Amino acid sequence: MCELLAMSANVPTDIVFSFTGLAQRGGVTGPHVDGWGITFYEGKGNRTFKDARPSSESHVAQLIKSYPIKSEVVVSHIRQANRGCVSLENTHPFTRELWGQYWTYAHNGQLSDYEQKFVSTRFTAVGDTDSEMAFCWIMDKVVEKFGDKAPDDRLAVYHYISTLADEIRALGVFNMILSDGEHLMSYCSNNLCYITRRAPFGKAKLIDTDVVIDFDKETTPNDVVTVIATRPLTNNEQWNVLTPGEWKLFKKGELISSSVS
Repeated sequence: MCELLAMSANVPTDIVFSFTGLAQRGGVTGPHVDGWGITFYEGKGNRTFKDARPSSESHVAQLIKSYPIKSEVVVSHIRQANRGCVSLENTHPFTRELWGQYWTYAHNGQLSDYEQKFVSTRFTAVGDTDSEMAFCWIMDKVVEKFGDKAPDDRLAVYHYISTLADEIRALGVFNMILSDGEHLMSYCSNNLCYITRRAPFGKAKLIDTDVVIDFDKETTPNDVVTVIATRPLTNNEQWNVLTPGEWKLFKKGELISSSVS
């Protein structure tokens, strides 16, 4: 299956270190060779880079590894195709506009018997993956419940999305990352973990390639950065492993809501 990577930080931060490890899993240390993508939020805008080639061979991925784009929210994905052909339109993350914000989504897993459930009207899939159909269905259900104007209580929206994710998990494996550019939600079906780094910072070593970084030299004492991944990316830090049905919501690197279904 695919692998996920995401970041929430209280200051614009680059994800070069973590992405370097993830990219190796796209054909070197892992079988995820069917495309990759990454979205960086900058204010209300975002930049998305995608390639249907393996991340370990992609010149675009090499750019991301060498060019430190700073962002407070990042969503990334490397693909091992199971539903839908290998193509750019089937490459995650997927983005849709709602309430004047870009919502970005990525999914790891495989679903069955979903065609009749994922009926949506306002949001339509461009590709032919179960992942994108699930995203469009979620967005349709959110509009159906909350309307065309953003509610004051954004936490209520994410709590509702967690119930939709529970429904989708009944159809198979559904590990999800979702963001509106301010909040970052992670939902676990079977494999998802996170780490929150804050002062005092130390060194971290990637599992998938021989790269070490000293975060103390790259940060300030006030920085808070949370990284979410399918599997731990470093071997000398303690990652928090989510349980099936558990979800977490982060804002500016801090955990602000969570639950276990």
